[in-house]
Amino acid sequence: MAVFDKKAKYYDAWYESKIGSFADKVETELAFRLFEPKNGMKVLDVGCGTGLFSIKLAGLGCKVTGIDISKQMIDIAKRKAVERNLSIDFYQMDVNELNFEEESFDAVFSMATLEFIENTQKAYNQMYKVLKKDGPLLIGSINKDSKWAKMYMSKTINQNSIFKHANFRSIKDIEDLDRKNVVTSRECLFIPPDTTLDNINMEMEKKMAITESGGFFCVLFRKPE
Repeated sequence: MAVFDKKAKYYDAWYESKIGSFADKVETELAFRLFEPKNGMKVLDVGCGTGLFSIKLAGLGCKVTGIDISKQMIDIAKRKAVERNLSIDFYQMDVNELNFEEESFDAVFSMATLEFIENTQKAYNQMYKVLKKDGPLLIGSINKDSKWAKMYMSKTINQNSIFKHANFRSIKDIEDLDRKNVVTSRECLFIPPDTTLDNINMEMEKKMAITESGGFFCVLFRKPE
């Protein structure tokens, strides 16, 4: 999508804000708790953007290949990896047409990407195809049933952001891509997007988990042996 090329140089700014940094923290903790990255694991990061999770995975010893449809995003990811002295392979590639051999990755990882893909079943099938038997496939996504999705879909935000092109889905929607191979699903980011700066903390996150739907969720699949 050309829209991601236009937004690439501003993309990381979100994570520098207090709410963005907190969202990244809880989303990463949840994703890695389920995914369990291991040293030497060969991982495909689908929709890697500017390399946020590719870099985290490589820092844990994974052998990472990151793909994204945006050339500008990939260029930034490559630069960031070089700056950190990390060896990561980045390619401009469409998830709907993965140019890898079948069962060539130990694990597949994709965060906040399926929101921008029309045919999620086709994308999932491509990711599943390149995954080795007994390998984990983790999909993280903004929760359609949360205040975060409602905020992103609001007219004020929607018209001026990449979320104008998003199609949010529920946990059930993602689980239905391959229900028989679902291992587990979990939510996080329970604090709403309008939380005051003083209340952006883990104590409030735990408190809001009692009454709120998580703004983000992860679904873990596993390819049978």
